[in-house]
Amino acid sequence: MSELLDKLNEFTRREHTEDEVYIFDLILCDNDIDRDGECFSISALQTLQKLFIGKTGIFDHDTKGANQTARIFSTELVVDNSRKTKYGAVYTYLKACAYMVKTSSNADLIKEIDGGIKKEVSISCFCSSQICSICGANKKKKSCGHIKGKAYGGKVCYIILDDITDAYEWSFVAVPAQVNAGVTKHFGVFTDENEVIKEMQTQLNEKDKIIGLIAEDLKADITRLSFLTKSNSLSTFLSTIVEKLDVMEMIDLKKNLEKEYRGRAQRQLVKAYDDNNSSFKL
Repeated sequence: MSELLDKLNEFTRREHTEDEVYIFDLILCDNDIDRDGECFSISALQTLQKLFIGKTGIFDHDTKGANQTARIFSTELVVDNSRKTKYGAVYTYLKACAYMVKTSSNADLIKEIDGGIKKEVSISCFCSSQICSICGANKKKKSCGHIKGKAYGGKVCYIILDDITDAYEWSFVAVPAQVNAGVTKHFGVFTDENEVIKEMQTQLNEKDKIIGLIAEDLKADITRLSFLTKSNSLSTFLSTIVEKLDVMEMIDLKKNLEKEYRGRAQRQLVKAYDDNNSSFKL
């Protein structure tokens, strides 16, 4: 306990005794795949181990000073050889030790932590690499086409979070993303406004490219279906109106055309059977 107090008192203006402080452990994050289809690399965990020393704890990532409730004063990377991640690696997690000064105002919070009510925490950090587990592409720089949660060649795609450049804070939250550690993550918190704009523009450009490709495919399908329905007036109308539709509107239009085409094909089959009972023909 004396060793912990020595580390703790590095962050206080005067030395505090064991009776004055409340100390508790928490798991910040791990290397297993979470509910978001992401995991931290070992190097990312090693970086976070250093960066989170001295970081403050708040509630729901609300950065108001009044929400400061605790501070991390020690961290440890724990390797659990008895467990494996979903992709077969040895399970590793980042453990932290935090403290609060005991006061009348946080007495209930301390009881809730001890009682397991306040348990899940979320970290706020920034990673510059989001690596695709299938092809190794950095999705922060370019899209590779692989989608989290989908299988490719028998392997499920997930994102590896790496190259951590900063850690901001950790928060008590209600809903965790990481199944094993009970931790949820928030990324993209920047201190530089220009970096915020740059990151948002990159994401928007990638989104626009994907939407553009989807729109072109939908236009081609709508043109084909309008021709198959053999409605000249409909084809003429669609050629002028389809450019004004958004993707969701085009999807609805395609569904309606498919329904019309199936109905027309069914009517033709029935008529062909009535005209010649010996065979079907179109």
